Amino acid sequence: MRKQKLKLMNLADLYQKALNFEFLSVDEGVFLFEQAPLTELMLVADELRKKQVPHGKVTWIIDRNLNTTNVCVANCKFCNFYRIPGHAEAYITDIETYKQKIDETIRYGGEQLLLQGGHHPELGLAFYTDLFRQLKQLYPNVKLHALGPPEVAHICKLEKMSHREVLLALKESGLDSLPGPGAEILTDRVRRLISKGKCGSQEWLDIMHEAHKLDITTSATMMFGHVETVRERFEHLEKIREVQSRKPEHAKGFIAFIPWTFQDVDTLLARIRGVHNLSTPEEYIRMIAMSRIMLPNVKNIQASWLTVGKQTAQICLQAGANDFGSIMIEENVVSAAGAPHRFTSRSIQEAIREAGFEPQLRNQQYEFRAIPETMEEQVINY
Repeated sequence: MRKQKLKLMNLADLYQKALNFEFLSVDEGVFLFEQAPLTELMLVADELRKKQVPHGKVTWIIDRNLNTTNVCVANCKFCNFYRIPGHAEAYITDIETYKQKIDETIRYGGEQLLLQGGHHPELGLAFYTDLFRQLKQLYPNVKLHALGPPEVAHICKLEKMSHREVLLALKESGLDSLPGPGAEILTDRVRRLISKGKCGSQEWLDIMHEAHKLDITTSATMMFGHVETVRERFEHLEKIREVQSRKPEHAKGFIAFIPWTFQDVDTLLARIRGVHNLSTPEEYIRMIAMSRIMLPNVKNIQASWLTVGKQTAQICLQAGANDFGSIMIEENVVSAAGAPHRFTSRSIQEAIREAGFEPQLRNQQYEFRAIPETMEEQVINY
């Protein structure tokens, strides 16, 4: 039956449906991804970008990915960053380290921390609320883009508290926005294979919806190119779209969507199960275009230069993406699995101009920022 329906689909009709900002079904999305010429997909996605982001600039941000701890019991099969409790290399970041790294971030023009860590079995809600309050007292203007649904779920489990109670406590202690890590692919079949120790797909979505109800801005992600099917990618997009459609009218909800490719160097998935990232640059560009097409209610689509490199990310700016993400003064998790690419404030702007766009510094709320006059240029140190 599904094959018969697919045969009846017409590319031109689906393009028009997308341009009308209508929701495409999973079947329609898969059909376009597999059958549409890349140039046509790019044109449709680019038209949607122009309508949704009419200023035409490509945004970027200066922030730092600072890890609270590397101790984790989730045992994700794609992660080389974590250490088990008691490991000789296990750590919990101390306040002096935060101060040194935040001071450096501010010198480089940053005003935000992407603050994440592992599922530490002994770090409950009080640890994070105390940390957030202390950081806000020391640096009241620094924004905390912190944790993520799996870490929130872990805290809820430790404390036997509801999602709302934990999110509200985090917000009151200084949480400014909630990033979207740990989504991977939002189907439980995939999650059982690659991230069994994390929350299930529905809990990830429920936490995001609860955050939207509390007016906490969030972002959504997808890591693809491992054990998922193409259809599961589009089920993931449909679920993101559905949660966004249920956000309260006053809330921004998912402010951005960021798909990236699985990085396989030395991971358990690669070493034990023989799973490697075989996605091509064209496939990534198609996924960017389809993200724009499938998510008409999410305004910003970010190209992951960290995982696909400068040239592919530049092409994505002609395929629906309007954001180049962060220069990432520090990033330890994806890099530990082999992501080799790096940018500084100067080189990320040069890359955007090379692609034919005007670069625009932003904050996490996608509000424009002027480049600080006293900003030091970064030296890549990792």
